[in-house]
Amino acid sequence: MPTVELAGEQVEVDEDGFLQDPKIWSEDLARALARTEQVEALTDDHWKIINFLREHYAEFEIAPMIRKLCKKTGFNIRQLYDLFPTGPAKGACKIAGLPRPTGCV
Repeated sequence: MPTVELAGEQVEVDEDGFLQDPKIWSEDLARALARTEQVEALTDDHWKIINFLREHYAEFEIAPMIRKLCKKTGFNIRQLYDLFPTGPAKGACKIAGLPRPTGCV
């Protein structure tokens, strides 16, 4: 597995930059991952999405469907793409420290 330096530490990632061990995730790591996904600063709206993704993953061990993400957070799909330009599945899940979602291309 490739190793990259994020937030001053060496981190194992897959070929697409997703963390290999979601347990090492931290807010500092999230900020570093965000920069790799065209997000320069994480706002309260970003954190609302990130926290929901992490809570959902902790409970179900899978990322939520986009429709559920929109319904539970109150953001529409366009707003999600404004917040996460590389997409809510790829970008938001990567920043949240989740594994690559199934079906994510």
